[in-house]
Amino acid sequence: MRVVNIGPDPSLAYRPILDLEQKDKDKTEYRNFESGSLIDRVYNTYKLMHTNQTLDFVKQKHSDWSGCGHAQMEVMEAVISLDQLVDESDPDVDFPNSYHAFQTAEGIRREHPHKDWFQLVGLIHDIGKIMALSGEPQWAVVGDTFPVGCRFQNGIVFRGSTFADNPDDKNPAYNSECGIYKPNCGLDNVLMSWGHDEYLYRVMKFNKCTIPEEGLYMIRFHSFYPWHSHGDYMHLCDDKDMRMIPWVREFNKFDLYTKTTELPDIEKLKPYYQSLIDKYCPGVLKW
Repeated sequence: MRVVNIGPDPSLAYRPILDLEQKDKDKTEYRNFESGSLIDRVYNTYKLMHTNQTLDFVKQKHSDWSGCGHAQMEVMEAVISLDQLVDESDPDVDFPNSYHAFQTAEGIRREHPHKDWFQLVGLIHDIGKIMALSGEPQWAVVGDTFPVGCRFQNGIVFRGSTFADNPDDKNPAYNSECGIYKPNCGLDNVLMSWGHDEYLYRVMKFNKCTIPEEGLYMIRFHSFYPWHSHGDYMHLCDDKDMRMIPWVREFNKFDLYTKTTELPDIEKLKPYYQSLIDKYCPGVLKW
């Protein structure tokens, strides 16, 4: 397998100084898409994603999932259900996603003790991955996101070797810089590759959860690495996007660099985070 070297990760600039006792790996080793024990699994997931995530596919997934008619459950139930999921696109970890949820939340809690909504976003940001437990393939659930309907830009991981079989890459209506969009149209008006970010955002809006707009932006765009860490797609952004990108970048610090094999005591942490759920997205939600 040939893996393209996409160069250093610009998100290095956004790494925080956190006392997280990360004993297992240096921060420079995160998001290594060139080598490692998990690289074949990761590459194959992205190859399937970049082949199949077309504009038509994304529109179909919006139709399938945005009505939130698949399940009813409480938020903590969704978090714990991620015990059953190991993210096949993640080169950094090979343990259930539920642990990452609490690691992220606790990292935010240490640095932002007075922003309880931010801590909650750390806990729930990946729970849209429950789609994979309902039969969706992981390439339609996990991994970095990117716009469809316009040119696939170079900040997308494995850009040079995984899009050859995506028909949109050869369609002149979709492969120009703006494609179907207008310059500075705003990310609210852009269709992203389908995955857990957009799905959870839709669930939060559908159920009228009261997480602030900054938190909803973190949920919706935290996997959009070509934008928030590589500077691509800025020509599609409006003023709102530029106001929100610092929040997404702040979240990104904790999403990435709290991953260690020192797993948190979930049962001990549950009561605190349940209180945040009760405040911002209480009761049984529709999914």
